[in-house]
Amino acid sequence: MELSLHIVLEKPTSAVAFGLQKGSGNKYETVQIQQTDSGDLHFYLTVTTKGDRLKDASPRFGGPFIQGPYMGNFIYLDIGTLAGQVSPWNRRLKIPMAGITWEIIDQLNEDPALILKTNVAGTAKDGSPNCATVKPFNGWQVVSK
Repeated sequence: MELSLHIVLEKPTSAVAFGLQKGSGNKYETVQIQQTDSGDLHFYLTVTTKGDRLKDASPRFGGPFIQGPYMGNFIYLDIGTLAGQVSPWNRRLKIPMAGITWEIIDQLNEDPALILKTNVAGTAKDGSPNCATVKPFNGWQVVSK
């Protein structure tokens, strides 16, 4: 099954490029590159659900946007230089896939008008672009498209 995801990057550092990392290692590209002087940025992507609910406590995820091992899957947002911008920033923001259960997968499968959405802070306490693993991570919510 494919899952539609919506990531809202709340109030990111202005004039800094952010984009979704597609692929991994040396074979990746940054897509949906955006920047703002105010407001939020929105990223939309699709991932696949894998695994066997009889054997796996949680779903596994796959596709070109998924990084990391099972039980540690995440999505990267590339920042500054990594997003193709000439910038003093060379960072990534790691968005966990944690908390997505088989029950949530079933709910999404039953109603194609639903997607998973998460809101994450775009700016760190010091005013620089937020990076590393999102903390605190408020998880994914089931919402209408």
